Amino acid sequence: MTLASWVRSLTGWRRLAFAVAAGGFSALSTAPYGVWPVLAIGFPALILLIDGAGHARRRGRGAMLRAAAWAGWGFGFGYFLASLWWIGDAFLVEAEDFGWLLPFAVLLLPAGLALFMALGAVLARLAWPSGAGRICVFAVAFTISEWLRGHVLTGFPWNTFGYGPAATLELAQGAAVVGLWGLTFFALLLFATPVLLLRPGSLARRTAWPVAALVVLAGAYGAGAYRLATTPARFLEHVHLRLLQPAIPQGEKFAYDKRKSVLAGYLELSQQPSALYPKGLDDVSLLIWPESAFPFIYEREPWAKALIAQVLPQNVTLVTGAARLGDPPPGQTSSFFNSIRVMNARGETQTVADKVHLVPFGEYLPFQAFLESIGLEQLTRVRGGFSAGDRLRPLPLPGAPSAAPLICYEAIFPGAVVPEGERPGFLLNLTNDAWFGDTPGPHQHFLQARLRAVEEGLPLVRSANTGVSAIVDPLGRIVASRDLGARGVLDGDLPAALPTPPVGARLSSTILTILMLFTSLIAACAIWRHHTRIG
Repeated sequence: MTLASWVRSLTGWRRLAFAVAAGGFSALSTAPYGVWPVLAIGFPALILLIDGAGHARRRGRGAMLRAAAWAGWGFGFGYFLASLWWIGDAFLVEAEDFGWLLPFAVLLLPAGLALFMALGAVLARLAWPSGAGRICVFAVAFTISEWLRGHVLTGFPWNTFGYGPAATLELAQGAAVVGLWGLTFFALLLFATPVLLLRPGSLARRTAWPVAALVVLAGAYGAGAYRLATTPARFLEHVHLRLLQPAIPQGEKFAYDKRKSVLAGYLELSQQPSALYPKGLDDVSLLIWPESAFPFIYEREPWAKALIAQVLPQNVTLVTGAARLGDPPPGQTSSFFNSIRVMNARGETQTVADKVHLVPFGEYLPFQAFLESIGLEQLTRVRGGFSAGDRLRPLPLPGAPSAAPLICYEAIFPGAVVPEGERPGFLLNLTNDAWFGDTPGPHQHFLQARLRAVEEGLPLVRSANTGVSAIVDPLGRIVASRDLGARGVLDGDLPAALPTPPVGARLSSTILTILMLFTSLIAACAIWRHHTRIG
């Protein structure tokens, strides 16, 4: 029995276990590992399992589709369990209150996300031809299911398959043309082709598609390398940045009784001299602190304004994450907002941008009132949860281009990071990844934010409590960064945006639609030939 025949013949728990193992193995493609060639093993394994679902046809079409769904679900469960287990760390910050939820979070989230993989497998099996045509069906069906995962129920496109090859900067340049969803489509299409090496026939017949995939991959790498080599980084030398990475443990960051020492620590760190700025803040124009910097509501603590005014020179503008109180938007009940403030040297708030895309169970609870009535609360422990801003707005900054303000995981949503209207000068991402400690989570978060820079042709300025803080140019090159967990400042000039948005920022959806329609046509021809042979 050949390897392909053995995989196709698996049934019951062995079939499910193999699917989970294949998905878990494929998770090595995610950050911080970035071993994306493993997808050339994981995807063929999933295709063989979908092949094997055809053995259930004799029990009816429903049995066949259920077998495909279980294969897709098992693969997805293994993939998400192995790549998202770190989410459980957030429930250990206050383990006495939230620790009991850890197994539910670690298991239920992968189980739920795996339903999209099950859908992809069912969609694929509904039009499953034999031979090379099934590669096209596989790529189209799973691109659709991944896109749905990124949009349904507010969306969660974390660790979408396109991020695998995007860990290689040369290949990430493709996002400037086809965006994340296009990279996902190509990853599925190209890394599925090795399954054809297992089919019978001549060497030329078995290797034609895999060799073509290698040629495309090499071409994409070469084009990306050329783009990087011929597009030098440019900087706005009048915009001098200082980013803070205070590395405050999550258990202390929100402790109200430590509010004065926390703010004093921020200010002390902000003033330190560095090789680039030997006079400390005297040389800085934009001082940037991470998300939720204050363990208090700023307007309720007048001493904080006075302390900031004592320290900041007149030339410095402070940009910081800080919760605020305001009037609830229509249809919402909470007066709390997760916000970014722009403050002058007198400690006065000049501009505010509210977070639009809130984290479920972190910043709000679905069915908030009911769940609170039975004793549940979100991790931020704000009664009533946070309210969301009505829309993403540009953030004007004195003496600098306006920014696209992105708080925490707002940076993971492709096509949704730039406000409508005049194009901003850079992406500003303030985050607090201390929830997840020294785990893969912060590395995955940074990779996704970095790809937004490539997609939009805009530099990324990212201040994180514990990392990864970075200044990234519009091609995704890291100008400066601080490692996860390191405490200190990050200094540098602001990279200039590309003069015009990349074609992908404007047309990636259209390009992807054309590619998928063309691939679907190839698949339809394969299906027609398959049924003609059967007939």
